[in-house]
Amino acid sequence: MTTEAPEQNTSNLEAHLIAQIKKNGPIPFATYMDAVADAYYARGTVFGKSGDFITAPEISQVFGELIGLWCVTAWQALGQPRNFNLVECGPGRGTLMADALRTVWDIAPIFARSASLHLVERSDTLRDEQRKTLAPYDIDWHDDLSTIPDGPVILVANEFLDALPVSQFVKTSSGWCERMVTHDSEGFHFTTAPLPRPEIGDAFDDAPAESILEQSSAVQDVTSRIATLCVDNPGAALLIDYGHVFSDVGDTVQAIKNHAYHPVLESPGEADITAHVDFAAIAQSARAQGASIHGPVEQGPWLKRLGAEIREVQLSEGKTDAEIQAIQSSIRRLLDPQEMGSLFKVMALGPRGIATFSGFEAIPSP
Repeated sequence: MTTEAPEQNTSNLEAHLIAQIKKNGPIPFATYMDAVADAYYARGTVFGKSGDFITAPEISQVFGELIGLWCVTAWQALGQPRNFNLVECGPGRGTLMADALRTVWDIAPIFARSASLHLVERSDTLRDEQRKTLAPYDIDWHDDLSTIPDGPVILVANEFLDALPVSQFVKTSSGWCERMVTHDSEGFHFTTAPLPRPEIGDAFDDAPAESILEQSSAVQDVTSRIATLCVDNPGAALLIDYGHVFSDVGDTVQAIKNHAYHPVLESPGEADITAHVDFAAIAQSARAQGASIHGPVEQGPWLKRLGAEIREVQLSEGKTDAEIQAIQSSIRRLLDPQEMGSLFKVMALGPRGIATFSGFEAIPSP
């Protein structure tokens, strides 16, 4: 993948989409979202206060530290394999993995020495960022999961699934018709395919007219691949994202630019487009591959079970009042139901018969 300057990259994307629409007519929204994501993440400078949004690892080191702790407990549950693949999907700038590895070197050096680090990342610009952040480590990069080597695996995907393309369908008088993107003199805008898709939305036939149903074949494919890795190798996977526990209708697609909402079809490639993750669909897809499902559970309670509040006390020792306030504020943002603690969900996948993973004890599966 060749990374161009952001302005040129975005301009080329818009011209490409317009040409595609002129030649073939309106395109599915999933096609639009996929093309936009490639161009957007090629820019690289999208994370943090100076970017468009902040993810949990950028908010507090505690998040990555507790992920590292979880990985160690999962490794123990898998029988402490001496050689395994430690995989992160969508690693951003590498912050989560850096915090996790720093922690595991302290608490479980055998784990750290046994791990081969693999990052699933298509953006060359972000690979450069990850190379800097994770400079002490040997890294193998992958465009997708298909090239992950055989062997035991522990996989982490934080805010990865929400950025995968999603298809939208609109409830019309003739049935569920796919939502498409077209272009005219006023710019990009939504339209609806003329013919219904009879295989879509059987469970939501009673939904009101104009309801929107979202489905993602990309999320299903990735989930199936992750579940297969966990069953065949065997392995454990941790999926953290914002979304809903039960499938339902509703338009959840949003775009973020400069930490504010942005029109979804405006200036393609300059804003982050995501959709809420359907954890019930993920569970169904993973279970079909023979994986065990743990959760989902809300992020706040899950982090507390792993010791977030204890870690807050440890980090506050010997700090000034201002530093303590900053530590508390950042961790509260991860835990508070009014912040990220409720909207974000956590699910783990593993081989059948494995003991319940840490943080999911006594939490029923959907």
